[in-house]
Amino acid sequence: MGEIKDAAAIGEVGSIVCGDALKLFLKIDRETDRITDAKFQTFGCASAIASSSALTELIKGKSLDEALKVTNRDIVEFLGGLPKEKMHCSVMGQEALEAAIANYRGEAPPVREKGRLVCKCFDVTEEKIRKIAEENHLTTVDEITNFTKAGGGCGECRPEIETILDSIWTLKPPGKPVKPKKLTNLQKIALIQEIIETEIRPGLQVDGGDIELIDVDRNRVTIALRGMCAGCLMADVTIKGIQEKLRELVSADIIVEARG
Repeated sequence: MGEIKDAAAIGEVGSIVCGDALKLFLKIDRETDRITDAKFQTFGCASAIASSSALTELIKGKSLDEALKVTNRDIVEFLGGLPKEKMHCSVMGQEALEAAIANYRGEAPPVREKGRLVCKCFDVTEEKIRKIAEENHLTTVDEITNFTKAGGGCGECRPEIETILDSIWTLKPPGKPVKPKKLTNLQKIALIQEIIETEIRPGLQVDGGDIELIDVDRNRVTIALRGMCAGCLMADVTIKGIQEKLRELVSADIIVEARG
């Protein structure tokens, strides 16, 4: 936490009027384009401060291109989860990083900061709603509110957000992997990894949880629940749901076991 006086790049997102604001400072080795230090100033709740701090830890030592691969989901995982209504704090960190790197490279700010305004209470554009929905597989207005705050004020924009979501998933329905009739062991492992990434992890992360694939031994799949899912009273139900999904899309003989 703090300020870098001779920062090579500064990224600012949010608004004190809207409740959260973040200013990110980067010190960059100009010969290698590697981040040597990162500090932040945050106006917001404990989750906003924690997300900002996590971001600086994640990007120190990384090249700019490597840092740009850090997502809001990485921030949530680093923290061991966030309450679902605070997911927007992790998104704010990702946006501040993108803005800072654009500033360093002399580029225009990210496009999603422009465009048609949908939520006037929290200054959220249609472009931002679309990007966040697609990146995090969000399908409901409440999920959009958790990640962006849009719709969490007067509520007037909620029907429009629902229309935007309908248009996204009508044109780009979330595709499910096709289960081959016969799989080699390598194909099975790859398919399991794909299903965890596209079908299982997004749903867990919405509630602040996560999953790690530990091992695949024939039809026995060992996982670890992370974040809010770890130690949850409903963990057995979650594991059963994961097993059913893998049986549906990989093999009816799949057995899922959890490791602490």
